[in-house]
Amino acid sequence: MHPTFSIVAFTTAAGAGFALLFLAGIGEPLALLPPSPWFGAAALGTATLFAAAGLAASAFHLGRPERAWRAFSQWRSSWLSREGVLAVLTFVPAFVFAIGWLMFGAVSGGFGFCGVLTAILAAGTVYCTGMIYASLKPIRQWHDRWTVPNYLLLALASGFLLLDFVIRFWRLSPTGTASLTFVAIIVAWGAKEAYWRSIDGGRSSSTVASATALGSRGRVRLLEPPHTQDNYLLQEMGYRIARKHRSRLRWVTRAALFALPAAATLLALFAARLTGEIAAGIAVLFAALGLIIERWLFFAEAQHTVMLYYGEEAV
Repeated sequence: MHPTFSIVAFTTAAGAGFALLFLAGIGEPLALLPPSPWFGAAALGTATLFAAAGLAASAFHLGRPERAWRAFSQWRSSWLSREGVLAVLTFVPAFVFAIGWLMFGAVSGGFGFCGVLTAILAAGTVYCTGMIYASLKPIRQWHDRWTVPNYLLLALASGFLLLDFVIRFWRLSPTGTASLTFVAIIVAWGAKEAYWRSIDGGRSSSTVASATALGSRGRVRLLEPPHTQDNYLLQEMGYRIARKHRSRLRWVTRAALFALPAAATLLALFAARLTGEIAAGIAVLFAALGLIIERWLFFAEAQHTVMLYYGEEAV
């Protein structure tokens, strides 16, 4: 599939933003985060900025952005519609939670309930994002059991990285946050490796023979493609990436998204305040680069079954 900047920006930025909303909505009512309204403004502001920026980027992926509102009506059957509905609903309790925290310093009772509700809706939004791709049976690399866990775990890891950076301006040594951040990175790394093994080792369920239903007559091969000129299908669903580039980009992802942020987080865990803040910031920057590459690969490695009619033996 052809990776576009809008969809890559959406899935990375929105995932980090909603994950940070999840962590703030759960952590503050449980008194695990600093009670300072200034910290609340920084954490919720950062989360809202990333989530809103991601949602705005997704609008540019639509052919007619002014008709985006129509997608909300298909929530009974469309994971994309469910994602949009939950994304918008998340901001409602988040606004109430922010009012209680920032204006009244109240994070318990009804305001605390709104924080927990924000966390639930934020997690549901990221889940729906993953299901948009996992539900597409014509694309084997997406219709995989590891797709949704990867979306959830990568979002959680990026949310923890943002939280670990922001919280250092209010806590001298947030060992708990840094430790959980490190664990989240390692777990997300393991899930990503499992996903890569799954799509590399999985056998294609679609071939030219199965697509044409002519397998019982013997070997099936393509006589000629449906047309001779480039078209939308070839541009969007026939994107190719060389095996050597895929392998190199996977190693870059391992370094930028997992290894370097994990090392920087460990350094921040044991370093002095200023050094810890710098290390946490570096971890966020490397992870942002790694996430962009990882998500680009997620789309670039996918093959749609329609390409069987354009010369592919199997997808």
